[in-house]
Amino acid sequence: MTDWTAGYVADISYTYGYYPELNPLRLSLPFLTTGVDFPEIETACELGFGQGMSIIMHAAASTKCWYGTDFNPVQAGFAQEVSAVSGANAHLYDQAFAEFCARSDLPDFDYIGLHGIWSWISDENRAVIVDFIRRKLKVGGVLYISYNTQPGWAAMLPMRELLAEHAEVMGASGQGIISRVDAALDFAERMLATNSLYGRTNPQVAERINKMKEQNRNYLAHEYFNRDWHPMSFTRMRDWLTSAKLSYACSAHYTDHVDAVNLSEVQQQFLREIPDAMFRETARDFMCNTQFRRDYWVKGARPCDPLERLERLRSQRVILLNLREAIKLKVSGSLGEATLNEDVYAPILDLLADYKPRTLGQIEQAVQSKRLTFAQILQAAMILIGKGDVAVVQEDTVASKARRSTDKLNLHLMNKSRSSNDIAYLASPLTGGGVSINRFQQLFLLARHQGKESPQEWAQFAWQYLAALNQRLTKEGKTIESVEENLAELTRQAGDFAEKRLPILKALQIA
Repeated sequence: MTDWTAGYVADISYTYGYYPELNPLRLSLPFLTTGVDFPEIETACELGFGQGMSIIMHAAASTKCWYGTDFNPVQAGFAQEVSAVSGANAHLYDQAFAEFCARSDLPDFDYIGLHGIWSWISDENRAVIVDFIRRKLKVGGVLYISYNTQPGWAAMLPMRELLAEHAEVMGASGQGIISRVDAALDFAERMLATNSLYGRTNPQVAERINKMKEQNRNYLAHEYFNRDWHPMSFTRMRDWLTSAKLSYACSAHYTDHVDAVNLSEVQQQFLREIPDAMFRETARDFMCNTQFRRDYWVKGARPCDPLERLERLRSQRVILLNLREAIKLKVSGSLGEATLNEDVYAPILDLLADYKPRTLGQIEQAVQSKRLTFAQILQAAMILIGKGDVAVVQEDTVASKARRSTDKLNLHLMNKSRSSNDIAYLASPLTGGGVSINRFQQLFLLARHQGKESPQEWAQFAWQYLAALNQRLTKEGKTIESVEENLAELTRQAGDFAEKRLPILKALQIA
């Protein structure tokens, strides 16, 4: 009998995560910052979409035609159901890569995305994907690919193998994957406690095991316990993708574009002395001990015209995503946490605090009295987008066309929040993708949709579903038991939502 899982964990579903890097709208700023031209994205594909939250939202919040596959029929079925509700132009399948990539009815693509899946598949499947990219990615088209990489994972490689082997060999017959994950983590912790030489030589491994014990078990099962798990160096990735005629364009991780938060002056100078751009990336990974890369590759990299590049950069629109006073002027990079220059960031954030989209050129004009250069504004935008405080905004005509699909999708997801907190995102037609919104906030939005006007009514509305499922809120780590206290806490949260979060969601055309 054929094992359709190919060694991939399939007895529990993956988490309902949304990955903004897969949003094609985000590629414009990194490409323009690097000086590489990029195509207009009309047809797009995501391989290995999991529960499908990213592809569903990107299809609903745009006018692009999306195709995708995930071999797990449970996950693909969920994605098909939710996508159908939105009415978006998405074609989702439950086929393995070999079957999907051989389809004769697929168009050529401007954009193909893979998030993480490259690290968990066999070389045979990698070859299928590379051949697919070679055949189906248009000239000038973009590949987004993220993957676990070395040297950041080097110390963990033998421990991961030990964990997977324990789950396979020592797991009790009939024991579910969650129990086997827990048993493997417990074994690793006890082994390291014996003061093993491996543990003493690699103290960060014990820290990682402790962190893993706090993480979602569904995530851990898919991340660490597949048969295939291959962190790959940038050099090996280059070797795979050059056969598909791809060239490395730039990082999709926005803060990677700001050397000051990732590399010391000595390291920057050292890298500048390396003439080969590909080898420079490999050396940079050693300096940053990179564990996870998020990269753009392009089929036929072409430089932008310098004047056109500046014009296009100034025309990029952005919007604030978070409450102005809640935004911390801190950013984390490979060098640790850095403090942002208030003289640069405060005027920009103050200007965006009305939650209206503005171009970088409009920001430049508005803060002229602060003597900020366009280079400073561009770097601030990259940092703020990388932190999740700001988002790129698409054209109003596109947002207007997408609004009907996102409204239907969001209503469907809000109805699911009545019984579950699995999905913590709704789609914005302005940003072309997902925005983080927790379960209670979704319930408050659903109450508004049903005509409830006050925070007190929203709290009552949310409580009826929690009470029906015998669920309770927690505060400061403790469960709130009484009905009155639960309602009081919900009312407080609803009032806070009305004052702080709701105006932002209205601006994002979610509310």
